[in-house]
Amino acid sequence: MRDIYVVTHTESQHHVEGRVGGWYDTGLTERGRRQADAVAARLSDLIEVDSPRIVTSDLARARETAERIASRLGVSFTEMSDLREMSQGSAEGKPQAWLDERFIPAPEDNRLDFRSALGAETKREFAGHVYRAMDAILGADAPVQIVVTHGFTMTFVVAAWVRMPLEAAGYINLRATSGGITHLHEDDFFRNRQVRFLNETRHLEGI
Repeated sequence: MRDIYVVTHTESQHHVEGRVGGWYDTGLTERGRRQADAVAARLSDLIEVDSPRIVTSDLARARETAERIASRLGVSFTEMSDLREMSQGSAEGKPQAWLDERFIPAPEDNRLDFRSALGAETKREFAGHVYRAMDAILGADAPVQIVVTHGFTMTFVVAAWVRMPLEAAGYINLRATSGGITHLHEDDFFRNRQVRFLNETRHLEGI
C-alpha cells in the first residue's frame, strides 16, 4: 500500500505582486506561512505513520512550505529540482500583464514541443522532468510520502501517477490552488492507483 500527498505551495510574494512565477524565486508571504501551518495540521490529521518522507521543489516558496510541514511532523525533507514549476523564460519576475500581452498558446498540432519566443520550457521538457521526479519518488522505500510542489506541476505529478503516456500529456490540466492537498493512493492487493481527492482546501478556510 502506498500513499502520496501532493501539496501545492502556499501564497508566495510573487502572487501578491502580480508577477510571473516559473523559476522566479520568491518566498512565502505572512499569509502563506499561516496557510502552510494549516496544511501541516491537516496532514498531521490525515497521516497515521510517524515518519512520512517529504520531498519538495527546491524553489523558496515550495521549500518554505515544506519546512513548516516538516517541523510539524518532526521529520526532515529532501529537495528535488525536477519538481520545479514550468520555466517561463524571459517572462519570469515580470508583471503578469506583461506576459498576458505577449503570450501565444501552443498550436493544436504541436502542443508538446512548441517553444515561445520568450524562451519558456516546452511542455515536453517540463513534463519530462516532473515524470523523472515521480520515478525517483515512486522508487523510494517509503509507504507514505508528501510531495510539495507548484500549481501546474501538480497536474503532471498526477499524470505520472496514473501512468499517462507523455505523448498524451499535452492535453491535461488540473485545477490547483495555493495550499491545496491531493491524495494519491495505491492499494496493496490490486495495485490500482487512485486519486482519492484532488486539491482539497477546506483547511484554508478563514485564512
